[in-house]
Amino acid sequence: MSKAARLKSLIEAPEILVMPGAHDPLSAKLIEEAGFDAVQASGLGISATHMGLPDASILSMREMAERSAAIAAAVDIPLMADGDTGYGNAVNVWYTVEAFERAGAAGINLEDQVLPKRCGHLAGKEVISAQEMAGKIAAAAEARRESDFVINARTDALAVEGLDAVVSRARTYFSAGATMVFVDGVDSRDTIAALIDRIGGPLAINMVEGGKTPLGLTFSDLQAMGVARVSLPVSLLLASIHAMRRALVEIRLRDGTGADAELYADFSGMHRLVGMDDVYAREARFLDTGYVDRKYASAGGQP
Repeated sequence: MSKAARLKSLIEAPEILVMPGAHDPLSAKLIEEAGFDAVQASGLGISATHMGLPDASILSMREMAERSAAIAAAVDIPLMADGDTGYGNAVNVWYTVEAFERAGAAGINLEDQVLPKRCGHLAGKEVISAQEMAGKIAAAAEARRESDFVINARTDALAVEGLDAVVSRARTYFSAGATMVFVDGVDSRDTIAALIDRIGGPLAINMVEGGKTPLGLTFSDLQAMGVARVSLPVSLLLASIHAMRRALVEIRLRDGTGADAELYADFSGMHRLVGMDDVYAREARFLDTGYVDRKYASAGGQP
């Protein structure tokens, strides 16, 4: 089964699909290691970690596709890419879908914000017309090579136009070819329940720590309500910022560093995570045995 087919089947399954957000290949590997079935590329995370800049359509389509390719190649689980607004009109969306599918993504988020967009949990959002977005979705559906490639149509209209408009947009987006509709910035349990009841297809939401996400809702609660997918776009990004700040404070306070297991991951474990054991194994298989023995003699033999 292709990664696109796997992702689509996970969305259609009765169990909710929980997709933590990755901002680079290492965070994607950690998501896979933790046992999650799929990973969501975080546009905010990629922009913040690669450029130190906000999620405001600053990275180009090609730059995002290249970074998504690295994430997709690092893991065996399917990746949902972040295609932003499609970087222009429906014609641009066509090329965007082609680029992200070539990059190894199993699906793509496409949103109905006005370019330049912004993080969905921030104020000041603007949206294009439902008709224009429907054209983008139709272009995306026709541009994909694999019919199972997931088109996750995101709408940011809830904060701008209200619930009824979101329901209308969702139905339009499904008719245009969307696999799933992602309503960003949901603000209450009642809103989620109304969307599930009225949109006529799989609903995706996200949970953002410190954002508009309703507090107290568990994944089990969302599954019982009928949510198809929940993404956690910045959980790992926020956790890593917090951990790095703590480490830097401790390094200054201690006037040095050390091997504190509560503060630092295991050094050898980090190398295993990124595949150093494969390097050793391939050296043993493909390089001259005498050369390998000499190479590691001072270390008492190959690890």
